[in-house]
Parts: sequence; C-alpha cells; structure tokens
Amino acid sequence: MSYNKRNPIILVLVIAALLLSACTTAIPAVTEPAGQTNTESTDVVHSGPKEVILATTTSTRDSGLLDALIPVFESQSGYMIKMIAVGTGQALKMGEEGNADVLLVHAPASEVTFMEGGFGKDRYLVMHNDFIIVGPADDPAGIKGMTAIDAYKSIAAAGTAFVSRGDDSGTHKSELAIWKKAELEPTTDNGWYLSTGGGMGDSLRVATEKQAYIFTDRATYLSLKDTLELDILVEGDVSLLNIYHVITVNPDKFPAVNADGGNAFAEFMVASDTQNIIGEFGVDKYGSPLFFPDAGKNEESLGK
Repeated sequence: MSYNKRNPIILVLVIAALLLSACTTAIPAVTEPAGQTNTESTDVVHSGPKEVILATTTSTRDSGLLDALIPVFESQSGYMIKMIAVGTGQALKMGEEGNADVLLVHAPASEVTFMEGGFGKDRYLVMHNDFIIVGPADDPAGIKGMTAIDAYKSIAAAGTAFVSRGDDSGTHKSELAIWKKAELEPTTDNGWYLSTGGGMGDSLRVATEKQAYIFTDRATYLSLKDTLELDILVEGDVSLLNIYHVITVNPDKFPAVNADGGNAFAEFMVASDTQNIIGEFGVDKYGSPLFFPDAGKNEESLGK
C-alpha cells in the first residue's frame, strides 16, 4: 500500500509546508541601489571598491561639464563616480571628514588652508573661467561697464535687489571678498540683499524672478541663459578670475578613502586628452569655451 493511501492528511500537510518554505526563501532582501547619490547628506560610504566619491561644486555640474567628462573617465578607468554637488565650503568639509575621495573646487585660499591642515594629498590646477555680475536689462543701479567693486557700491547705494548664494561655496566666498574690498557688509536685514542658500542654477532663477543683480560664474550663466532674463553687466575684471583645482583626500589621515580611485580621477582631469575636452566644451553652442584648461601652468600667470 502506498504512503498517499495510508495517510492522505499527512501528505497534504507535508506538501503545504514545502510550498510555504519555498515561497519564504524566494523573497529577496530589499537593498539600496548601488552607487545611489544622496545630495541631502555628506555622510556617505562606498558601495564598492570601484566607486569614487567626488565632492564638487554645483557650477561644474550645472554647466554640464561633468556630464561630458565623467562617462569618459568611467569608460577608461573602470571606476564609477558618485558625484556629490555642493558648495566648495561643504565639499572641503567633506574632505576634512574623510567623506570623499577627491574634490573639484574653486576657492584657492580655502584650498590652501585645507592642504596645510593635512586633509589633502595632492592638489593640481585644472582650469579657470571667470565670474560676472548679471542683472536686469534696464540696470537700475547703472553698473554696466563698472569694476566689480564700483558695481557693488552702486548696488548698495541704490538699494536694488541683489541675490547671493549664501552657501559658503567658492562663488559665495568670491562674492564676499569683493564686498569686503568695497568696504561694505550687506546682510539680509538690509532688505535688498537676498540669500538663497542654494546652488548657482537655483540662485540665477531666483534672480530672474526678483529681477535682481547676482554674482555668478560665466559657465553656469551661459548654460542657463535661454531660461533667464538677466544680462551680463560687469565682466573682465581681474578680481573676477575663477580658478579650479582637483584635490585628492589624504589616505594617511583617512585610511578608508579610495586613494587609488581618487588619484585616477585627479590624473584624468589633468591629462592632455581631458584638457582638450575642457577647452572645447561649449564652443559649439556658445562660440567660446566655458572653461579654459590650465594643467601644468603657473597659477600666478592666469588672467594676465
């Protein structure tokens, strides 16, 4: 006599238990996508040994430059970039905490302090462009053609709206340096001085909405120009030079950083082929490059 015929109830229970066990083991664990970028927090970790955490400025992202460069780097190196686009101050802070492998930033004085503190291993000159002051076409403060310092004085005297990023970025630091040279200390209490606390692209859009003046890098402005109602009013001043460096985070201080990956990205940024891409970026659309390649140059000679 077969087992089924001897005890059909037991057979049903056994089959049910086996089916339940199979369904339970088939449910996969829920995991976060590998390489997902969280721009709300700088407390980041590697999702794998081939991931490189790049802390950079919003201007390199908003201009589209990194969209052109990162796929080339990833294809050539086999590494995957996890980009965190923040202000330079926050990018440097990430480096100081060991939460990035490599930085692409544009606040030379703060970068020197970073290196002197032992947080960076190597620092290379990559490129430059310039800052400009843009504003409404009717130019209520009459700043067109002035130096940056005189333009700031006229804006303050007229009390016309001025939008600041207010985010401790490289652009914000440069804006504040010019206010200091103009011997002025505007605050949001003045009424005309507005702070967004956001990136360059968002701040430019606020300036358009408010029909306000704003200090911006040329690359981001040009990349968004068609969506803005702002004209270039001040440019060409030596004080408006905007210099970018790539910095590797020091593995001697932070053993967990991906030193090999960070070095690979830094070397990629100063390689001749990459420098050629940087020098040609934007030419087809704007008639001139958005950034000028500078690898191997003497920084003191820039803008002369």
